[in-house]
Amino acid sequence: MTPSPAPTHSSRTAGAEAAMPGRSAQAVRWGAMVVIAGMSVACAVAIARLAAAPYRVTIAPHIPHLWLTIHLVCAVPAIPLGGWILLSRKGDRRHKMLGRIWGIMMLGAALSSFALTGLLGGSFSPIHALSILTLVTIPRAVWNIRRGNVRAHKRSMVTLYISLLVAAGFAFLPGRLMGDWLIG
Repeated sequence: MTPSPAPTHSSRTAGAEAAMPGRSAQAVRWGAMVVIAGMSVACAVAIARLAAAPYRVTIAPHIPHLWLTIHLVCAVPAIPLGGWILLSRKGDRRHKMLGRIWGIMMLGAALSSFALTGLLGGSFSPIHALSILTLVTIPRAVWNIRRGNVRAHKRSMVTLYISLLVAAGFAFLPGRLMGDWLIG
């Protein structure tokens, strides 16, 4: 008689259902989807308002809008994609592929953020600490999952996603570009 094979990563973690059985898992999932949808709609409305009446901002005199465009292209879709990844099945090929895409988007958003320094009159703001966190956490999370440390990988990814939502929330404050685009 041969021993049964060791469980694979995908069989060990079946998503949010494994961590929280029953109604509490469903409530958390619905709450997360509402937050993700709300942030996504706010971003879409703000960008649509920009397209209707361009907000003339020069981030770097010789490269207007380039860094902002890169930042938005990376950060805005990372909100729903990251939420989907966290709420869906873990360890399968789709999770790995979408996780790589999300990680690249987060790295792009973090790197481009260093060219966006308008909040404090041309210097870095406290929100740039989240960019540094991203640049440290993504490689660390990849290293952890490759070593088989699922718990540390999950903790890193959840922390990073919450940081993304915090940064997006700060972006919509009055006087900030996205807030001005959304509210007018």
